Amino acid sequence: MVDRIGIVGMGYVGLTLAAGLARNGFEVHGVDSEPRVREALSAGRVHLYEPGLAEALRDTLGRNLFVHPTLPPDLDAAVICVSTPVRDGTRQPDLTNVAAAATEIARRCGPQTLVVVRSTVPVGTSRRVVLPALTAAWGGARLVMAPERTIQGQALRELTELPQVVGGLDDDSRRAGVALFGRLARQVVPVSSLETAELVKLANNCHTDLIYAYGNEIALLAGAHGVDPLEVVRAANHDYPRPDLARPGFVGGSCLSKDPYLFGASAPAHTPLLVAAARQRNEQLPVQVAEAVVGRLRQLRGVTAGATLAVLGWAYKGWPPTDDMRGAAVVAMLPAFDRAGLRVLGHDPLVADEVIRAHGGEPVSLDKAFSEADAVLVLNDHPDYRGLPVGTLLPGTAVRFIYDSWRILDEESVRAAGVHYESLGYRSTREPV
Repeated sequence: MVDRIGIVGMGYVGLTLAAGLARNGFEVHGVDSEPRVREALSAGRVHLYEPGLAEALRDTLGRNLFVHPTLPPDLDAAVICVSTPVRDGTRQPDLTNVAAAATEIARRCGPQTLVVVRSTVPVGTSRRVVLPALTAAWGGARLVMAPERTIQGQALRELTELPQVVGGLDDDSRRAGVALFGRLARQVVPVSSLETAELVKLANNCHTDLIYAYGNEIALLAGAHGVDPLEVVRAANHDYPRPDLARPGFVGGSCLSKDPYLFGASAPAHTPLLVAAARQRNEQLPVQVAEAVVGRLRQLRGVTAGATLAVLGWAYKGWPPTDDMRGAAVVAMLPAFDRAGLRVLGHDPLVADEVIRAHGGEPVSLDKAFSEADAVLVLNDHPDYRGLPVGTLLPGTAVRFIYDSWRILDEESVRAAGVHYESLGYRSTREPV
């Protein structure tokens, strides 16, 4: 019976898994290389936003959830939940953290410990990077790949509700992995190998990137012809028995912004053309929108230097809510705003003021965002932005236009206030009232 579990990496993946396992009765020992993370968790403070985590930590910390600088001995299982970034410039995978985690497990544990790779990795990483460290220390190993597939904002619920895919080095490893995750999730899907499980995660995320890229391509084409892209999407999807088209929008986060590159690194014999093109489309979109906003502001105001732009929604997504800035559209946009000489006001319901300030924005309230701006750019669809009383906020301000990326504001109220309204691939054909 697997009861005593170590988790290497207390980020989004590792901390939510630790909380989920602890709530299901496991004794969980989390480790992290960052002292500030360990200190915060040991004091009962969650260092990231995820609904339910603070409550889970309160219920389990010091009882059956513990935080350490290194793994304790005699673990039944050790789970690798470290980050797998891509390098700036080359976009090649950086597997340093995975290798370090494998070395730590090999040093602290033994061949009886089930080792689980949970991090997203290029196909072949578990066998090529993790396994050698274990076998060099132990002679043999029990190893599985069980990819994390939850969405930020719903991770604790999805840990139990989503099927858990488990691929093993051998039959004994796979059986142990199935037994472990069978005590956490409603359904476990065993697959034939480590590589199959690795590719499952990449296939899921890259498919999502492809879908969104196609929606964005439609929006750009619709805009070139003066067609409303949302009307196209609604009509195309209406009672049509094929896969739905996605609404256009920005694509960010730690997974979708890097996993296509991990997918590419998994195909040494050829370049995955579709995945690469989709990633390029989604990465170009924020820059194109930033340039469009600057151009429109220049057109309406005459000059941009000294103009004020209020940017609402700095996290990479608004629903489910998150404070995660990884892959956020605003990060790619800020250089264009800086070149244009814009003063950038920043508001986000969850992103801390110091984070907005560190990226070059001036944190403000919603009221101040509207009262001091020449233009307003809405970048995510957080519930706080849905149904904003623009009819009350806009009159008497200097706001010339609103760029509503997710079409969540009331266009008629914006126009009634004498303000131009635009979105991805869409500009109102009617002038403001």
